[in-house]
Amino acid sequence: MAHDVLGNALSDYLHGIKKEQLLIHASYGIIEVMPMEEYFRQPPDFPELEHIAVALCEGNVLDVGAGAGSHALYLQSLGMEVEALEISPKACAVMKERGVRRVIQHDFFEYRSGKYDTLLFLMNGIGIAGSLDGLKKLLRHCKSLLNAGGQLLFDSSDIAYLYADGAIEKPQEYYGQIHYQYEYKGLKSPLFNWLFIDQKTLIQLAHADGWVVQVVYEDGNDQYLVRMELPA
Repeated sequence: MAHDVLGNALSDYLHGIKKEQLLIHASYGIIEVMPMEEYFRQPPDFPELEHIAVALCEGNVLDVGAGAGSHALYLQSLGMEVEALEISPKACAVMKERGVRRVIQHDFFEYRSGKYDTLLFLMNGIGIAGSLDGLKKLLRHCKSLLNAGGQLLFDSSDIAYLYADGAIEKPQEYYGQIHYQYEYKGLKSPLFNWLFIDQKTLIQLAHADGWVVQVVYEDGNDQYLVRMELPA
């Protein structure tokens, strides 16, 4: 994988190299520093939203975009069947080194090798959809990976606040579609698309695709947790 920028940053951090910063360039003109410790949190440091999400996990779980494996490790410690999927080779190596037993290196959209009771996308992991059309594609693919009665758990955010004061121009496309680029040690990743979706748009889109949607938690900062399932 060319320029596995995030994977390099995760690997360095795990091995004690912590002076370098992982930067995220956003299409709305801001460069943010991603705190690497966020990827390596222990359960006491999980926000309430994530505690609720892992408590809702049932059966065989696929942790999508598992990062450094913190949520997979926690579920594993509870005796649950969990597989951690990541596209980054070095992130997969980090998870294995940390003790995640079942690690899958794959592009989620091309992964077809399992059936699950829970698909878990935390830290706005649903953002890999990249766009509203991409989210429709992602939901269709989720259907193919879920057992009967299975569920989809994810968090997202309404980022309308970014444009509220007019300092950042609202794009003509759906405002939650952001373009990002990682930078670490002077190397930049390819540009990639990331989706943040407001609740109203999500519910409309999901209902049109036959999903039952339950917003199970809101944190008061425009972030929310959703549980979705297909009717029997």
